[in-house]
Amino acid sequence: MAAAWLGSSVQAEDTPDKALRQVWLNPGTYSYHFDRHKDLREANTGLGAELTLASDHVLAAGSFANSNRRQSHYGAYYWRPLHWQPAGIKVHAGIALGAFDGYPNYRNGAWFPAALPMLALEGERLGANIFFVPTIKNRLDGAIAVQFRLRVW
Repeated sequence: MAAAWLGSSVQAEDTPDKALRQVWLNPGTYSYHFDRHKDLREANTGLGAELTLASDHVLAAGSFANSNRRQSHYGAYYWRPLHWQPAGIKVHAGIALGAFDGYPNYRNGAWFPAALPMLALEGERLGANIFFVPTIKNRLDGAIAVQFRLRVW
């Protein structure tokens, strides 16, 4: 029964809908790092923006103080092909494909590509993005990262 419900509630929407276009802002990212013994910054404050083109397609960009206490910038495309709506909350699952900079142990702070599994939760005006950041030994510290979001358009 659960499989039937899941199969009927997951849908792919890849056609742009001008009525669906939305703008979201976020105050940075909050991280929970897997290695709790390191002195990593977890309140990664900054400013980010997203443009929802369709339920499946989102463009994002921003800047934040990263876990290594350096300034990072990013540009990303979120592909979210899976959708649910339990209790009136929109849930989207997919992958964030982007480029980041500012991590001193990864390419000496230069830009690098990344693909991060993600989950997006959306109400009428408030939402959250949840990302899984993998650990890359001696380069990047893994974490579960959360962005709280406010829809402004």
